[in-house]
Amino acid sequence: MASADPFEHVPASLGQALARRGFDRLTAVQEAVIDPGLSGRDLRISSKTGSGKTVALGLIIASHLDAPGHERKSSTHRTTASPTALVVAPTRELAAQVGAELSWLFRPLKARVAVVTGGTSINGDFRFLSRSPRVIVGTPGRLLDHLGRGTIDASHVEVVVLDEADEMLDMGFRDELDGILQTTPDDRRTHLVSATLPRGVVRLADRYQHDPISVQGTPLGEANAEITHVGHLVYDRDRVAALANMMLANPNEQMLVFVRTRVQTTTIAAELASRGFAVTPLSGEMGQRERNAALSAFRAKQVRAVVATDVAARGLDVQDVARVIHFDPPEGPESYTHRSGRTGRAGKRGVSVVLVTPRERGRVEWLTRKARVTINWEPLPTAAEIYAAADLRLIADLDTALDGDRNATSIHEDRKNQRLQELAQSLLAGRDPTQVLAHILAQSSHVGPCAPAHISAPQWQNKPGRKDRSDRNGRHREGRRNNGRDRNDSSPRNSRNNSRNGNAFGSRDGGRRNPNRAPGQFTPFFVSWGASAGANPSRLLAMVCRRGGIKGKNVGAIRIDAHRSVVEVES
Repeated sequence: MASADPFEHVPASLGQALARRGFDRLTAVQEAVIDPGLSGRDLRISSKTGSGKTVALGLIIASHLDAPGHERKSSTHRTTASPTALVVAPTRELAAQVGAELSWLFRPLKARVAVVTGGTSINGDFRFLSRSPRVIVGTPGRLLDHLGRGTIDASHVEVVVLDEADEMLDMGFRDELDGILQTTPDDRRTHLVSATLPRGVVRLADRYQHDPISVQGTPLGEANAEITHVGHLVYDRDRVAALANMMLANPNEQMLVFVRTRVQTTTIAAELASRGFAVTPLSGEMGQRERNAALSAFRAKQVRAVVATDVAARGLDVQDVARVIHFDPPEGPESYTHRSGRTGRAGKRGVSVVLVTPRERGRVEWLTRKARVTINWEPLPTAAEIYAAADLRLIADLDTALDGDRNATSIHEDRKNQRLQELAQSLLAGRDPTQVLAHILAQSSHVGPCAPAHISAPQWQNKPGRKDRSDRNGRHREGRRNNGRDRNDSSPRNSRNNSRNGNAFGSRDGGRRNPNRAPGQFTPFFVSWGASAGANPSRLLAMVCRRGGIKGKNVGAIRIDAHRSVVEVES
């Protein structure tokens, strides 16, 4: 018989904290980690995103917080923190979110939690560390910095948690993780949390874990059943228009848009803003204050969408993201899983949408199969459908408003309605009511901030019985004449945006242009490499020819800015 107390295996004080927070039961991964049979074992935890892994970590760490914390004073006026637990997270945002979750959970234990991350004032860290935190959450570089300074003493650490271990390895933090773990006692517990367990994570785990055991809140690689996966076929030139149409078709949804480069976060956000949408970029180039402001505006629903790179959005936890849009298809199944996991959280439904050119379809189907999800190929919402849906919403809103007017009892409402009724009578006096209403509707923008675009779908998409002509390497027939460069063609290059931004560069021209080429025969490509990193015309030319499988005669103008460049390639 099931126990009436959903928190019977949780310390009483933590059970009360969970109940106050609105928990009525533990999730599968939280139940799994408190199994008494796991006591003393190092855990390799895998569970789908949004399944409550942070609280699960708190339940693991809590067993080490029963005894008073070890504290010691340094030889200077500054207190050296001597924590019981270290939690390492890949990004500032994830570290902050983990710190916030653990803070309320551990409040009944009177166990302070400190968060130290790169991109913030280190003097602020000193203040937090001087308060003798029992748990320290941080990014790898900043934690290693404090360990080197002596402001964190790891000699009494009993448990280390590597959160999103696969992401940290992908981001190149292996050396920092080695440095952190080498400062901690050999008899510590070491737990890994990872949505996926690629070989690199397993090698790291084998090196630092003792007697490990795998704990799966959901089977490894199992997709989140709360997420619907949709693919839309578009031509590359129509990606931004397709994105705008999706925002018009779903006006009440919060969206997270993934792009491949930091340059794209600003260019695409600017393009959407020019169409009237409230959008903000999120990239690693932004300062922490800007990033916090962007996320706060998103959480407060002051902006409809965030345009972000994979790195910037790692660990992003916004409960109301209804739709994730892959403006550029991800590089692989792990990336797809992490991106899609930003929606469908805490039991809510979500949609993951991929914009795919015909040549990319085979590769996208391959990576979604590897991610163990089924992608549904659907046409983009048409302009006619967007208008029709907006009209229905307007009629429904009008019916609701009229019902509210009939039920209004306040003097203020009566006076307002009387004034508007008098104005309506004046507007209709001697005029055709249909024309008057049509004119008012034209001014109301009830469809959205801009008109929906008419997008041409790839012709073969409109033939429902036709078999997808993708070969085993994911190349569509129309792309085979490109000498096998289809994978490189999936690199971000909205030709209209690139032309616009390339011409707007306040950059120095590389001086390389073939005078015999007529304008319009070349397509501009963004390259995220600029003069500050050593880019020059000859290096860019060599790199483009090598990576693109083309010859120098196929390259036109090269324009170089401090942090990025534009290379024109024969269309």
